[in-house]
Amino acid sequence: MFDHLLSDKAKAFREEVRDLVKWVPRQMILDMDQDRIQFPKAFLKEAGRRNLMGCRYPRKWGGREMDWVTTAMAMEEVGTLGYIFACIFGVGAELVCDAIIRHGSDDLKEKYVKPLLKGEIFAAECLTEPRGGSDFFGTTTTAVEDGDHFIINGQKRFIVGAEGADFFLVYAKTAPDAKPHEALTCFIVDRGAGVETKYLYGLMGCRGGGAGRIVFKDVRVSRTNVVGDINGAYAVFNTMMIPERLGTAAMTIGAARPALEVATSYSSRRKAFGAPINTFQGVGFQVAEAAMLLDASCAMVYATCTAVDHGESPGTIRRMVSQTKKFVTESCQRVAHNAMQVMGGIGYTNVFSVERIVRDLRLASIWTGTNEVMSMIIANEWYRSHSRRKVDAQTRNWELDAAQANAVDEKIYE
Repeated sequence: MFDHLLSDKAKAFREEVRDLVKWVPRQMILDMDQDRIQFPKAFLKEAGRRNLMGCRYPRKWGGREMDWVTTAMAMEEVGTLGYIFACIFGVGAELVCDAIIRHGSDDLKEKYVKPLLKGEIFAAECLTEPRGGSDFFGTTTTAVEDGDHFIINGQKRFIVGAEGADFFLVYAKTAPDAKPHEALTCFIVDRGAGVETKYLYGLMGCRGGGAGRIVFKDVRVSRTNVVGDINGAYAVFNTMMIPERLGTAAMTIGAARPALEVATSYSSRRKAFGAPINTFQGVGFQVAEAAMLLDASCAMVYATCTAVDHGESPGTIRRMVSQTKKFVTESCQRVAHNAMQVMGGIGYTNVFSVERIVRDLRLASIWTGTNEVMSMIIANEWYRSHSRRKVDAQTRNWELDAAQANAVDEKIYE
């Protein structure tokens, strides 16, 4: 966390979020990790009561009209409780709300966003299916028109909040013969007849978030519950990738930070060969690397947040968000790895929280788009921007800054 990047208003809000973090009972964290709590409604109710969720949305709908930098700060602070706390905090307050705020009707905002941000109801985003996750446009869940309603059938899996959500943001195929980007529609589906949480997953980490498989069987959904346009889910999906992936990066920093703090404290007190182990380069250098990676991650997150706040071009935002998600998640996994390595065998036990943090952070480079997908996006957007720069001719032609730059017979490309 870089204080110099935060306004006084953001710093004051940070204290409010930290008060929420202090409020969370230790037993809640332990019970969630053991799946004794399957979905922490009490935590979300308290966050809503304190008006801490969806801080960048209009006050009219329950937000506080703040910016992305402040949002990232809040996600980072919540993440210090554990990765799953930030996951369930972000899914409802950032992902689902973002879709409705940006693309939904005022009636939907009144009905769903306001009570959601108050912590009165809970939401989940339904994107991944049993047949695959990264191939979003290959969705097999269908929605067939039936008068003023749609009939939805299909399954979604790995849905954070499946167990506790009152409603779901669901993508379904409404035009099976259309091009992939013009075939899907986004719906709000209330939990009710035909909606079943079929299976809860035994996860390696990030437990307690009610992650499960949801089955939709002949679910009737009113046309008024369409988010955006019919067959226009691509626009919703496109905007949601910013809060989904940028939020993931921010909360990953928060989840990794306690591992470094615990390892730093341990290595300052633990002695071997008659001296504290932090005096040995094998330990100190690993802590130094972890601190460097955390700071670099912070710099990247807040630079990207500033770009979003300033309205950079969609291609630039798409690349920066993907870079940030990939770099930060991989860096923070390294931070947790170094923390455990510094602590040795005791770090591999539940005597310290580092063991849980390592398990939790393994999810970071998988969900909200795998890091391999992030690399594809980064490469595509970089080459597009490179082509534009060549056309614009606004930069120096560095290719000519070579002694034999005019040796055209040597420049063979085919």
